[in-house]
Amino acid sequence: MIKKLLLIFIAIATVSCSSIKKTQKAINYGNYDDAIAISLKNLKNNKTKKSNQEYVLLLEEAYKKATIKDLEYISFLKKDGNPANLEEIYTTYLNLKNRQEQIKPLLPLTVLSEKRNAEISLTDYTDAILNAKNNLSEHIYTNAKQLITNARNKMDYRVAFNNLNYLNELNPNYKTTNNLIEEAHIKGTDYIYVALKNKTKQVIPKNLEADLLNFDTYQLNNLWTVFNTKNYPELEYDYEMEIIFRDINISPEQIHEKEIFKSKQIIDGWKYEKDSLGKNIKVDVYKTITCTVKEIEQYKTVQVTGIVNYFDLNTKQLIDSYPLTSQFIFENKYGTYKGNKSALDKKYLDLIANKYVPFPSNEQMIFDCGEDLKNKIKDIVITNKFTP
Repeated sequence: MIKKLLLIFIAIATVSCSSIKKTQKAINYGNYDDAIAISLKNLKNNKTKKSNQEYVLLLEEAYKKATIKDLEYISFLKKDGNPANLEEIYTTYLNLKNRQEQIKPLLPLTVLSEKRNAEISLTDYTDAILNAKNNLSEHIYTNAKQLITNARNKMDYRVAFNNLNYLNELNPNYKTTNNLIEEAHIKGTDYIYVALKNKTKQVIPKNLEADLLNFDTYQLNNLWTVFNTKNYPELEYDYEMEIIFRDINISPEQIHEKEIFKSKQIIDGWKYEKDSLGKNIKVDVYKTITCTVKEIEQYKTVQVTGIVNYFDLNTKQLIDSYPLTSQFIFENKYGTYKGNKSALDKKYLDLIANKYVPFPSNEQMIFDCGEDLKNKIKDIVITNKFTP
């Protein structure tokens, strides 16, 4: 038992020693926050424990050096005078404050060997943080406002939009930030007008046209792209997506017939026969049954072909064209029979269970292409963006 306890003590001492070395190494390499994190983890369990005294001294050293490093960095950034440093100044002040907040619950920490408290001074960084946040907020706000005013393209509006949203997280409702966000979003969005044109000799059903132009169901609108099938005068459209139906080919109603002859042997009673020893035995009597099946296939197809054109409405130029093809097949098989249907297997029994179905009208056939057409149009838009 004593040997076991000794081994446990040695193991704990080894782990503790390793942790202390790791903490000291972090300080030596300038990784002060890592050293602070390790020290705090050990001290939180028992800050007055004698074996944890080394961590108190290491924490004292790491905290002092981390604070000096951050304050010197802030001083350098301020002297540099580059507005691009404002965010770094702000986040560094936050680091100073957060570091203190992590240590504060454990204070005071006593250095037993020196009969003193660890020198961990706390500073109120509230004013510095607020001042840095206001400077950063004003910088982001002014730059975004100028970017919107002098925007050369939609990407400039989108950059301003992203920066203003960051500002809203940093400093909610700062000046007219929300209005500028809305303006940047409207001006940074690509508006696409969708037009459907029928250049075939067939009438496209109204419900199909409405369904194809219901772009809400395509789920293609996103933050920077809006598809409209109505030409709103108040909007300046950037692009036009022209969906042209060129041909609608509908086959005649076709019926194909073929006959299949099936036969099967079944037991039809029994009779006596003599075996090799001359005794009477019962044997099955078989007979052949037959059935003729007439397989009837109804068949009708429709094929819609067209093209999708992309136009840049600012340059009045055709950007690109993409072929559009869709096909719908109506097919029904059923059967009739003559003879004994017991001669049929499941395949033909299922066939004769089917019935004749009236052929769909041409209009219905065209409408039945609708879902496939929508998927094809959606694939074209997803695969071929209007803008990079």
